[in-house]
Amino acid sequence: MACSKIFSGDLPELINEIIQYFRNDFSTLHSCILVNRLWCRLAIALLWENPFTKNSFKNYNFIEIYLSKLSEDDKVKLIEYGINSDLLPSSTLFNYPSYIQRLDINKVCHSIKKWVENVRTLRIKEQPDNLPTKASNFNQSDLQRFIFLSLIKLFIENEVKLHAFEIESSYVTFEIISGYYFVSAFQLILQNPSFTCNVKNLNIYFNGLSSNLLLFLKCFYSNCNSISSLYIRYSYDDSEKELLKVINSQHNLKKIFFDYIDNNPLKTIKNSNCINTLKTIIFHRIHLKSLEANFNEVFEQLNVLDSIHILYCYSFDSTIIQHIINLTKPFKLRSLFMDDSSSILQVEQLRLLLQKFGIYLENFGFELPSYELKLHLFSLIKIYCNNIKFIDVLGFDDQNVFSMLDLIENVQKNLNYLNINFYQFGYNSQLSYDNKLSSTILQNLGKILFNRLEYLSLALKINSDDLEKFFKDSQNIFISKLLIRNKLYQESDTILPCIKKYAMKEKRISYIAMENLPTYSNSERYDLFNFKDEVKEFEFYGIKVTMYDDLCIKLRDFINESY
Repeated sequence: MACSKIFSGDLPELINEIIQYFRNDFSTLHSCILVNRLWCRLAIALLWENPFTKNSFKNYNFIEIYLSKLSEDDKVKLIEYGINSDLLPSSTLFNYPSYIQRLDINKVCHSIKKWVENVRTLRIKEQPDNLPTKASNFNQSDLQRFIFLSLIKLFIENEVKLHAFEIESSYVTFEIISGYYFVSAFQLILQNPSFTCNVKNLNIYFNGLSSNLLLFLKCFYSNCNSISSLYIRYSYDDSEKELLKVINSQHNLKKIFFDYIDNNPLKTIKNSNCINTLKTIIFHRIHLKSLEANFNEVFEQLNVLDSIHILYCYSFDSTIIQHIINLTKPFKLRSLFMDDSSSILQVEQLRLLLQKFGIYLENFGFELPSYELKLHLFSLIKIYCNNIKFIDVLGFDDQNVFSMLDLIENVQKNLNYLNINFYQFGYNSQLSYDNKLSSTILQNLGKILFNRLEYLSLALKINSDDLEKFFKDSQNIFISKLLIRNKLYQESDTILPCIKKYAMKEKRISYIAMENLPTYSNSERYDLFNFKDEVKEFEFYGIKVTMYDDLCIKLRDFINESY
């Protein structure tokens, strides 16, 4: 395919496809800018498609570049608000506002607020000591609102057609765009349907103050029918009608993510236009009991549903399992993650569920207090679920650790993501038990893994001898992303030399994140990313060191991005 494009003269298209792989790798994108004009133009487009959410600039100075593109009249108003015109660049190489593709209203408001605060601080510092401060004349709130409305106007004037839109009814958002400014922004977007007509991904967060947000939804059920992915969080009864309008107005809605919703979310898709397009439903922290009233009716209507995900939902009990088992259509359960609210489950009901639909399961994890239920789960997953790609195990003990290892070995050929998390640390009486259990895992895990893992996260009590055994046993395995969270085994003991010897120098990893948890709560955490000399050494071997929290998979986001 690549060769045919080269010989047909389609080199720019091919380069564009290559650079797309660096979408979230900002350092590489900045390097691409220096190659030539074509690479520069393509890299700039990616760097500026979502600057508010993925701030690759690590500051808020990009706001100034946007403001430099305002009309002369609006620049005069900025001066009246107290903004020094020297802050704005006189010219730019690119028309940066035209590149924006993804707009998160809450992040826009947050960025504006931070930039205005920085400018306010700068103005105070620049004033001579013998003059009274002018900060009191700096109307921060009005300036923030003016900038927000000006940016919306700027994007519309540049004929931007958004691909993704996110709005949250948070305090920060409505502190800035309340009242006149909210209505003005709403009217602007409504009067310019091309701004939102191509939106594919719509994320809505109801955190109170929802009346204004409900008004904003009109922009989508009036002007947009292209949404393929809809994310809804904290929905309320009074939002149901408006959400139904949004859903019914879409021609190709493929995915809905229901997050932290108390009422019955299935009512919004019952008899809707999406019954022949909806392929994925994700439930996260939903009260499944609320679905019982029309569970079977709705799922029997969905003709192309191919992916269902239950992530730490409440009241996942025998009643809801029976509803699932009674369905005549396949219930393609791709993800099942359970917490202690599922501890009342009957083993027989779980067996029936996995016996019927376990072949579809790809992602599995639990936080369960019951030792007996854990043992049964490991056994059932091993018997009925052969397509597991992601395992997330939080909490285990010497009664089930070998059952867990046995399960990992059984699904190793498909397994790509593994998170083993055991750190019930902080109690001196339990330290020897923690040491033994963590040692058991590291002494056995390397022998049962297959030839490659995309992601391995170990939150254990680790010493260098056990880690060396793990690396030696897994010497032919490549791990793209390795995360280690370790409670300091001894003050003098460090596992970093072991990692350098077996993972870094042998180039068996692409990314690494490491954090040592302190023995006492008032001690500081150790994050490898903060040690610049160590970071440079890993970079010499082509390995990128990241902050632990940045590399750690957030389950909700992982499932949403994977399906």
